[in-house]
Amino acid sequence: MILLASGSASRRAMLEAAGVSFEVEPPRVDEEGAKASLRAEGVEARGLADALAELKAIAVSRRRPGRVVIGSDSVLALADGETLDKPADRATAAEQLRRMRGARHRLVSAAVAARDGMAVWRAIDVATLHVRAFSDAFLDEYLDAEWPAIAACVGCFRIETRGVQLFDRIEGSHFTVLGMPLLPLLGWLREVGEVAR
Repeated sequence: MILLASGSASRRAMLEAAGVSFEVEPPRVDEEGAKASLRAEGVEARGLADALAELKAIAVSRRRPGRVVIGSDSVLALADGETLDKPADRATAAEQLRRMRGARHRLVSAAVAARDGMAVWRAIDVATLHVRAFSDAFLDEYLDAEWPAIAACVGCFRIETRGVQLFDRIEGSHFTVLGMPLLPLLGWLREVGEVAR
């Protein structure tokens, strides 16, 4: 049985819905420190998502030898290339959403599989988010309904709830938007015999 090195409810829900047997083991890594260091080195959204997914997978893999561990991460890059963090409070969420309003942004989701402390597989996918020019009234109503649930969400939205109303259009895989490139992951899990072919 695989291990999921993530506390994300949406990633758990995706694997459960796909019928994959797994256990959750939080990675217990300094994700914020790693992210700050990577940004200081000039690592952009794609590399950031990949490195954080690998960090999580390897951290759990070292503690659980012989097991396949899946780490995953998502990074939202604004139109200007700046990457956003999960909002610390409602005011930060409001500011991030205002910055996203009426523009196109990229959501990068990565998954990395590790075994015995080594990365053995990875996939990275990108979705393009076309955020509509929503009103301040909508923003207030949205935050009244969705805060604090969106505090754990990069981009301040849950696409499976009211967050879908933030967008005019989304290009790319629904699973990538939910936080993990699921179809490539399922293909690899079948290939290595972790799920039935």
